[in-house]
Parts: sequence; C-alpha cells; structure tokens
Amino acid sequence: MKRIVLVNLLLCITANFIFAQSQCILKGKVTGQGHEPIVGANIIIDGQTKGAISDVNGNYLLTDLTAGKIQIKVSFIGYSTQQVTVQLYQGENLQNFMLEESAMLLEGLVVTAQKREERNMDVPIAITSVGNSFIDNINTTQYDGLSDYVPGLQVQLQSPNNPGIVIRGITSDDGDSRVEPRVSVFQDGVSISKSRGSVVELFDIERVEILKGPQGTLFGRSAQIGAMHIIQNKAKSETSGSLKLGYGNYNKNLVSGYFNTPLLKDKLFVRVAGIYNAYDGYIENLSGGTLNGKETLAFRTSLRYMLAEKTRLDVIANWQQDTPPGTSFKSGTYAPLGGDTDPTSFADLDMGEDLGLDRTVWGVTGILKHSFNDTWDLTSTTAYRRFDSDEAFDADGTAAPVLFFHEISKGEQFSQEFRFNFDNDDRFKGFLGTNFFYEDGSQRVPLVTNEGSYLVLLLDNLYGTNNLLVDGVPVIYENYPYLGDDYAQLTGLPFNPANTEAYTNYGENYAADIFADFTYDFTEKFGVTLGLRATYEDITVGYKVDDAETTSYLGMLLGTFPNNLYASTGGEKLTRNESFLSAVGRLAANYKVSNHITTFANVAKGRRPNVINLDATNSEVLNDEIVWSYEVGMKSLFLNNRLQFDLNGYYYDYNHFQTDYVELSDNGGIEMFTDDAGSASALGFELGFQFAFMKSSSLFANYAFIDATFDDEDAHGNKQEYAGNTFRLTPKNSFSLGFNFNPAVSKQMSVYLRPSYAYKSKVYFDEDNDENIAQDAYGLLNFKAGLMYKKSLELGFYMNNALDEKYIIDAGNTGDAFGIPTYIAGPPRFSGVQISYKF
Repeated sequence: MKRIVLVNLLLCITANFIFAQSQCILKGKVTGQGHEPIVGANIIIDGQTKGAISDVNGNYLLTDLTAGKIQIKVSFIGYSTQQVTVQLYQGENLQNFMLEESAMLLEGLVVTAQKREERNMDVPIAITSVGNSFIDNINTTQYDGLSDYVPGLQVQLQSPNNPGIVIRGITSDDGDSRVEPRVSVFQDGVSISKSRGSVVELFDIERVEILKGPQGTLFGRSAQIGAMHIIQNKAKSETSGSLKLGYGNYNKNLVSGYFNTPLLKDKLFVRVAGIYNAYDGYIENLSGGTLNGKETLAFRTSLRYMLAEKTRLDVIANWQQDTPPGTSFKSGTYAPLGGDTDPTSFADLDMGEDLGLDRTVWGVTGILKHSFNDTWDLTSTTAYRRFDSDEAFDADGTAAPVLFFHEISKGEQFSQEFRFNFDNDDRFKGFLGTNFFYEDGSQRVPLVTNEGSYLVLLLDNLYGTNNLLVDGVPVIYENYPYLGDDYAQLTGLPFNPANTEAYTNYGENYAADIFADFTYDFTEKFGVTLGLRATYEDITVGYKVDDAETTSYLGMLLGTFPNNLYASTGGEKLTRNESFLSAVGRLAANYKVSNHITTFANVAKGRRPNVINLDATNSEVLNDEIVWSYEVGMKSLFLNNRLQFDLNGYYYDYNHFQTDYVELSDNGGIEMFTDDAGSASALGFELGFQFAFMKSSSLFANYAFIDATFDDEDAHGNKQEYAGNTFRLTPKNSFSLGFNFNPAVSKQMSVYLRPSYAYKSKVYFDEDNDENIAQDAYGLLNFKAGLMYKKSLELGFYMNNALDEKYIIDAGNTGDAFGIPTYIAGPPRFSGVQISYKF
C-alpha cells in the first residue's frame, strides 16, 4: 500500500514538473519607428483566443503559453499590421515589435467616448473625432473654426467669455451661474461646461471628440444633447518638440510650440506647451480702438510619473488669459457719424478703448490609473478649476452714453471621480463609478448710464421714434422735461450724467452621481449597451441689486426707484435653496454587418436640470427640461482603414423646453429670465465621408440636415406662442468639404494644398424668427498651401474667408429689448504666412 502511494506521489510530482516546464511566457514592447511606445496595440496569437494590449509604456505580457512555434499578429490603427512567427521556449521569452506608420492614414478612427479606447465604428453613438493634424490643416485654434467641419455642430463666439455651442439645433449659451448648460464641454475627463470658463485654445491637442445626442450617462448633468471632449497631449517617454511662428494681416501674431522629454528614464516625463495668438480688431471704432479682435496667451505643463508597472499618474496644469478688445455690438438702427448701419463697416461705440475683456482661466487635473489585472482597472480623476473675467460692452451699439455694461464673472469648481473599468475577454465590458462635483459662481453686472440719454431711448421705444442719435450725434436731455402733473416737481432738475447700479447672480451647486455603463456582446456580431446615471443636486441661488450711486428720480416714473433699470432688492441678497434627484440613461445596440460595416440604434433620455428663477419680485422653479432621443446609424471602414463613411438619422422629443429672455418691462425696468417654452421636436440626419487616396493625402465631406421647431401645442394641448418656429442658431442645411493634397517632389521635399469650404443655410438668432434678426445662407472658403522639408520644416501661406464673405454671427442681443437690435460681424478675409519646425 505504501509503495502504491509513493508511486502515485512521484507520478504527480513528475507530471507537475513536466507541465510547469512546458509553460511559457512571452513579453516585450511595441514601439513606433521613432522608438516611441505605442499604447493600446493589439497582440493576438493567430488561431487562438489569447491576446494582450500594450500598456502606457508599450509593454505587453502573454502567459500560460505552450512551447513551440506560434503566429503573432500586432496591430494598431494608423500603423501597418505586423505578423511574425515566434519560437517559444520553456520559461520567459522576449519579443519586441516596431510598427511602421500606415502610408494611408485617417484621423478619428480611435475614440475614448465610452471611457475606453476603441474603434469609432464599434461605438453605438454618432461621434465625430478630429485630431491635431486636421485642426492644423484648417488653420484654427478656436471652437467656431472647428465647428464648420463637424456635421450637426455650430459654435458662435461673441468673445471667449460668451460662446454659444449648438448640437443638432439645441443651443447652450447661458452665462448665468444658476443655469446648467445643455452641452457638456470636457477637458481630459473634467467638466469645464460653464460658458464663461469653457472656451480654451486648441493647441498641442491629441484630438477633440464631439458626441451627439443625450450623453448624461457618459458626461454628466450638462450633456443633455451632446458633449465635446478635448483630449490634450500628455507627457511621453520621448524627446520631441515643435515651434510655429506666424504673421498676417490685422497685425496677426502667432507663436506656439511644445517640448517633451524624460526626466527619469522610464519613470518620469514632462511636456510643456504654449501659445500666443493675437490680432487687431477688424471693426474700427470711432470712439477709440478697434473691435472684434483677439489676444490669447496660454500655457500647459503635464507630468507623467510611472509609480509602478501597472500604475501611472498624470498631472496637467492649464493657464489661459484672454485680453481682446471689445465686441462690436453695432446698432442696426442708428448709423455712426459719417457711416452706415452695415455691421461689417466701422462703428462708434461709447467708451472706446475701455471696451474689452480681461479673462483668466486656470486649473489643475490629476489622473491616477491602476490596473489590478487584465480585466479590472481603476481611474481616479481629481480637478480644481477657476475663472475670473471682466467684460465691458456697449449694449446699445451707438455713441450714446446710455447702456454701458460690465459683466464681472467669477467661478471655481472641484471634482472627484472614481471609475472602475472592466473588460472580460472582449465580451462583457464597461465601467461603473461615482462622481462628486462642487461649483460656486457669480456674475455682477454694473450698468453705467446717462439718465438724459436713457430717457430718450425709452421714449423712442414707447413712441416708435428714432431720436437717440441725429446724424450720428447723441441727443441728451440736460434736465427733466415736464412729465405730467404727478411729477411736476421734477421738471427742470438736472439728470445724472453717469449713474451706476448693478445686479449680481449667485449660484452654488453640490452634485453627486453614481453611474454604470455595460456592453455585452451576445455574438461576435451583435452587442447591447445599457447605461444609467443617478444624480443628487443641492442648488442655492442668489440675487442682489446694488442701488444707484445717486438716487434716480427718473426711477420714480419708471417704477424702478431708486434705480434706472434694475428693480431694487433693498440692498438685500435674496436666496433660495432646492434639491433635486434625477436619473438618465441610454440603451443601444450595434450589429456588425461585416468586417467593414457596423449598424447601430439607440434610445436615450437627456435632462437639463431645473432652473430656479429669482429676482427682486419673483421666485419660481421651472421643470427640468427632458428630451427623448431615438437614433439609428451606420458606420463603415474600407480599404485597409483608408475609406470611412458614416450615416445616421435621429428624432428628438422635448418637454418643458427652456428659453432665455431679455425684455423691457412695462415700467421701464429690464427683465432677464428663463421660461418654460413648452414642447419642441427635432428631426435630422448626417453624412460623413473621408478617404486617404494617396500617401499623406486625403479628402473629406459631410452634410447635416436639421428640422428643429417648436410644436403647435404643448404637453397640455395648449397652443404655443412659438408654434412652428425654428430653433435659434440652427441652419436647416449645412455642409463642408475639402482635401489635403501632399505630393512629394523629391525624397526630402513635398508640397501641400489644403482648400476647404463650409456652407450654412439661413439662421435665426431668436425664437421669434424675426426676419430682421437673421443671417441668410453663406459659405466660407479657406485654404493653406506650402512646402515641407523632411516632414520637419514647413513653410506655408493661408487665407481664411478667401472670398471675403460678409456675414453676421449674432443679432438682437440686449439692445433688442429696447427696440434697437445690435449686430456682430463675422471675420473678414484673413491671410498670412507660417513657419514651423518639428523634431
């Protein structure tokens, strides 16, 4: 018996020893031709299900292999697939791979919209992803220039302090700290959605992803109708850099560049980038200075520290200052002295060179990522951000000293997110986590007015006259005229020539989220995604009016005593606190028709949080704005990633659509509020196409159709005021097309030509659809051309709006509340030269 046990024991030990000796490990590194690590490359054993993905250092690891010859295939989008035969021996085997960049390369094929890196065509969402090369080719560093080439996206920039972002007809442009945007703007996983702090210069960018449709599950409370995610370049394990210099008309100056280097080999890396971009205003102002110019200075420093083989920390610090001249809110009623009311010609805005913006935005983000194993990883994102701006503008658009405003905005935010990602053999994957968000903001809006000029404006509005200016010269009452027996005692009293009053909005918000998003592939071709996010919000809003420095007796007549415009709160800060609990979600399915075509469908619920309206006389809570989205689409990728074609269609159903108003009340005071405009709907479709027809040369085209209108009746069957009207800032038809032709003229020299054209049909600037406050259809032609030496030295010439198209980017504005709408001209022809060097 003992012999039998001993023999069995020896057999087991021998078998285990032989089995262990037959086990193999294969590891190595995947790099590009410049020895830079490739992150996210797929390493697959041909004929088996085993595989790995390269980490942040390009390293991969395959375990539990059997000795012998195997076929390894290594692939990554943008690089030629490499397939080699590897002889495995017992124990540890080393095999490195160096991939060559594909001769035919399209941008935007890889996205991280679902919090993991994957092919765009595998994601059941309509996404447009543009990389740094495309942004450089169209010669822009601003959102509005980029939006011309993204179907379904429109961006209006009155100034860096006042953007309007429109996705599929829905505008997000409210600067009130008490109101949540409809479109989320994210920067490296952190919300920067509040409009006064959301505009950042696009420099040293990896890519920008624009997601259309409700994205609350993925991007939180502000993503009611879409999201824009800006992914900046991070520090890498390489030494590289670039410098670009440019000069053009309107005294345009551009300096931008970056430098990246390791500080500790394979451990600590740093990247420093910056930009200075400025030009003089293209609208001359008779009262002094120019209008509609630009001056932006921005810096970024990023560090990457490899704490361990499976743990990394990224720290990114951003700082930006904008000091452009004022915005040309030019009156369409009163012409400047010796001029006309054409928005593109010279203006005469009161306060001259005192108009303009001084805005500073800065923030620090820390991203810690740890991989527990091949299935689970944890990402912690911690961020602090702050903005401070002071914008001075002339709201009446004339030389009259009547409506001179400042908007002094301040805001700070802190956020902390923990997210667990999992990927179980490419069949079941997703993420779940929690997020805490805090923000505190305010807008103080002082008004300086000459009361004698203000009375003329009010009488013009009341009687339909045009006496504010005569032949370009302001008409100003020096003393109170006879205003009836009730106010006879005021007759003859002098007006205050420059009286100041102000109101302030306050908004403080605590928000906590829990979220989860799962994708399950039932077969190799069919998968379903389910996402949910629950949110708790504790919102406190405030409102306060600082009364006029000198008592306004005119206010006795207007009902705003002791002020001219703002109804008094008696110097008291009014507040209201409310809490809300909500949930949004999405259900999506995708079907892989072939290796080249994927179809998808989704239904999603989007939400814009409740608005608390609070002013001197009213306090109310509006219902949260709800949209149900239904979408189908098709994505394709042919010819070894050289040809991409996308098509999608959608229908939106809105309830409690919120609309912003600025109106003059019956007593002469101004009312600024958000109202429930009822029900609305949108129907549309989008096409996108790009094709790499030869090495380093490609072409693109896209088209968007949007029919977004207010319904005839609200949810209760009542006829709506705006029935049938089109949403503001929404062209029904838009398209763009262009190409990048880059032929080689020698082994070291190439030339390039990059023309592009963008078209938009008619746009209304208010829900009234006033024909006088609209922009007819127009198109913009841009191009770049130049020489490139060894792919490192480039000399180019550019021309934006080459045909010098005259158009406006906004109309109405505050002046419209007083019956004198103002108009903002779009940029004229810009041209210049640029030289850049990369190493």
